[in-house]
Amino acid sequence: MSDTLQSGTRLHSLVLRICTTWAILGGLVLLAVVLINVASVINQIINNKALDGDFELTEMGVAIAAFAFLPYCQIAGLNVTADIFTARASKFWLSLFALLGATVALAFGAILLWRMYYGMVDQRTYDSTTAILQIPLWWGYAGCLLSLALLVVAAFASLVEAGHGMMKR
Repeated sequence: MSDTLQSGTRLHSLVLRICTTWAILGGLVLLAVVLINVASVINQIINNKALDGDFELTEMGVAIAAFAFLPYCQIAGLNVTADIFTARASKFWLSLFALLGATVALAFGAILLWRMYYGMVDQRTYDSTTAILQIPLWWGYAGCLLSLALLVVAAFASLVEAGHGMMKR
C-alpha cells in the first residue's frame, strides 16, 4: 500500500475513533435528558409539580446530542442512502457517489458551522437566555458548533477515503 493510501486510512481511523467517542458523549447527554424527564414525571406524580425548566433542558440537550451524532454517521458511512438506486451499480459508480456524498457533506457542514457560529455570536451579544432557568442560549450553540467542526473534519476524512477509493480503480 502506498504512503498516501496509508496516511488516508490512518486519518480515517483516527477521525472514526474521535467521532465514536463524541457520539458516545452525545448519547450520555441524551441519557441525562431522559433521566431529567423521568425525574420530572416522578416529581409531577409525587408533588403535583414538574421540575422547573425540564423542557428547556430537554430542548438544549436533544439538540446537542443530535448534532453529536452527525460526525459519527458521516465517518462511519451510516448516513441514509438510496440503496435501491445503487444496488446494481458498479464499484466505480459507488466510489464516485461516495466521493460526491463526502463533498456535499463537507460543504454542508462548513456552511452550517459558519452560520451557526454567527447565530451563537448573536445569542451571546444579546445575552439571550432560557425563560425559566436563565441558561445562556449560546451554551447550546457552543456544543453544537463543536459537533459541526468535527463533522467538517469527518467529511474531509471521508472525502480523502473516497478519493483513495477512486484512485484504486
